[in-house]
Amino acid sequence: MDRLGSGIAGGRLAPADYDKNFSDLHPRLDRHEALVASDRCYFCHDAPCMTACPTAIDIPLFIRQISTGNPLGSARTILSQNILGGMCARVCPTETLCEEACVRHTAEDRPVEIGRLQRYATDIAMETGRQFFARAAETGKTIAVIGAGPAGLACAHRAAMHGHTAIIFDAREKPGGLNEYGIATYKATDDFAKREVDYLLAIGGIEIRTGQALGRDFSLSDLTRDYDAVFLGLGLAGVNALGLEGEDLAGVDDAVDFIAALRQAENKADIPIGRRVVVLGGGMTAIDAAIQAKLLGAEGVTICYRRGKEQMNASEYEQDLAASKGVLIRHWLSPKRILGRDGTVAGIELDYTALRDGHLALTGETGVIACDQVLKAIGQSFTTSGLGALAMERGKILIDEHCRTSLPKVYAGGDCTSRGEDLTVQAVAHGRDAAEAIHLQLVSAGQPAVAVA
Repeated sequence: MDRLGSGIAGGRLAPADYDKNFSDLHPRLDRHEALVASDRCYFCHDAPCMTACPTAIDIPLFIRQISTGNPLGSARTILSQNILGGMCARVCPTETLCEEACVRHTAEDRPVEIGRLQRYATDIAMETGRQFFARAAETGKTIAVIGAGPAGLACAHRAAMHGHTAIIFDAREKPGGLNEYGIATYKATDDFAKREVDYLLAIGGIEIRTGQALGRDFSLSDLTRDYDAVFLGLGLAGVNALGLEGEDLAGVDDAVDFIAALRQAENKADIPIGRRVVVLGGGMTAIDAAIQAKLLGAEGVTICYRRGKEQMNASEYEQDLAASKGVLIRHWLSPKRILGRDGTVAGIELDYTALRDGHLALTGETGVIACDQVLKAIGQSFTTSGLGALAMERGKILIDEHCRTSLPKVYAGGDCTSRGEDLTVQAVAHGRDAAEAIHLQLVSAGQPAVAVA
């Protein structure tokens, strides 16, 4: 973070342009728009959109409630399944989840705007301060939650609903995890991540301790000794390295750090940006970084991905969004080395790739793109520090369908685990379900649930 964009000029735009460029991508529907949008729903009995939602929100019900003029009732339906429904409405890839499954999604028609309707209802609930969930009588049980991201927050809230006390530990200065530090600024404006955390904490029985890291300030054995249960919502803290010549040049930065710095900046003009930026990767982080580089005033932004369009983790909608902002996406290119001049980035040499017998291979051809900044978005990794003998699978924590780990009293969820997709909504589902499993353990005479093998 200290060397983010070292030697690269910032402040390329007029002050008003920053506000315009980073305004809300999809402003909230007004009442009339919400009624019109909700009227398009068929209110299916066996709704495929509901099955496609990792948190299993009753989508036909909440849309019907909007259509009958009851947005607060709609918000209650949403938040009872997904307490972070406001953020999920903004950042979830609805185009590949609920909206893709919508029965109106055909070649001749478009799906119901489920995400925007969800935002409409949850925003009204938050703005009015309406709380739907009361804390049960105090049980005297305390749960340690590691990570104040979506999984940890969802777990803590559901535990508090059952009367347990949740102590959340997080290594960073602010709670929110990915929602606070990792979301494109134009997707969650007006300090929404903080306001949603404040709304969630209003139930009571939840304490957040920031600046506290597992493996540095305490161990897993400390937690299992001092608390009745432990939930691990650690996220993905590590960033994959390229391992290429020139990676240490000034102007080579992690896209994750770039996005976090932009989200935390009081003045976006202070964020350095190159004139010609190359982003390496094919996922949502690459798309978010590339679009925001363009919005900051970069003259040219190119995403380089080693496979084809269909293999990109970013959805077709997000790829099209990037193109609409002036980002060039080039496929079948793999970074070979980063070129420098006087210690700073001057270009990047890339290998052309192709599929041969189903495997990615180099063609033997190379090319060079001139640039003065390279943003790496080639994936994040899980840091296992402090986890002791916890069973792992594919480099992540092994859990069962109830989010139980291999150790009694220890549960986990979100991106740090081996189940599900690395999505905010999936993390919320894990946190909620883990809290329910923990509650059953705590009320069954303290007998631990059976851990996974």
